[in-house]
Amino acid sequence: MIPCDVAPVVRARAAAAPGGRGWAERLPDVLAGLERAWAVTVTEALPGGTASFVARARTADGGHAVVKVAVPGTGFALQARTLTAAAGDGYVRLLAHAPEHDAALLEALGPSLPATDLPPGAQLGVLARCLRRAWRVPPHAGQQPTDKAAELAALVGELWHRLRPPVPRPVLEHALDCAAGRSAAFAPLVDAGACVVVHGDAATANAARVLAPRPGAVDGVVLLDPDGFLGDPAYDPGVALRDGCRALLAAADPVALLAGRCRLLAAETALDPVAIWEWGFLERMSTGLHALALGADDDGAAHLRSARRLLPGRPPSS
Repeated sequence: MIPCDVAPVVRARAAAAPGGRGWAERLPDVLAGLERAWAVTVTEALPGGTASFVARARTADGGHAVVKVAVPGTGFALQARTLTAAAGDGYVRLLAHAPEHDAALLEALGPSLPATDLPPGAQLGVLARCLRRAWRVPPHAGQQPTDKAAELAALVGELWHRLRPPVPRPVLEHALDCAAGRSAAFAPLVDAGACVVVHGDAATANAARVLAPRPGAVDGVVLLDPDGFLGDPAYDPGVALRDGCRALLAAADPVALLAGRCRLLAAETALDPVAIWEWGFLERMSTGLHALALGADDDGAAHLRSARRLLPGRPPSS
């Protein structure tokens, strides 16, 4: 029997997705078909993630791989296109994919950055260097830049009014101000030809060690699970800045702690620290509200409480 326990948050994501009804129930049959098509054996479901089922697999020659089946409507096609174009440079290798099932066979990796013994600052440095390599992936033919800030502003506003989270309105207003700043900078960025194919969810949890040294692995680490849209490169380190809620909630001066991390990411990527800071705050709010909407109350509350502690913080200017 193929092990396919689906996490509650993934079930909730599938239930809310267009075409996602019955996805979890069909999963065993999908996995059985992928085993035959790719000559692999699914051995163990992997934890983590909010939009896919991921499992270890053994190949016909005894090697290791990972099978991923994404929830419908979560951007698998763009992810597969990004990984195909990267060909392992900065990213996990895509070994095979089945677009009809939103499924991929991926290179097996070691521990993610948070599971290593690297301190948080060093983890962010490695992540930033991976991003600089990943941003070399060319956009696909006809790919248009995305005003991500406008999308997040709409999401934050809608979820705020629907969920009524116990966070003061100034926190919402600051997030929307950050979105307005990033959206205003979008057109000049496009005009300058400065958009890149961003990862789109560049948390340290989405970077992992390769099992053996290979070309394209920065410091022995590669990125996985890209969204792959064309946008502001500062968005990626902003996403990296949104995490570490526990440390921010425990810090005597959370603004100073986060400002230091922001400066580190700016130095490693040669990007504007103010842009990174604003993306980070906007992502902190949108992630918290989205987690609450999916029923991940603890994670959502941590993001929103940490956002509250960052006011009236000021982004670092250098």
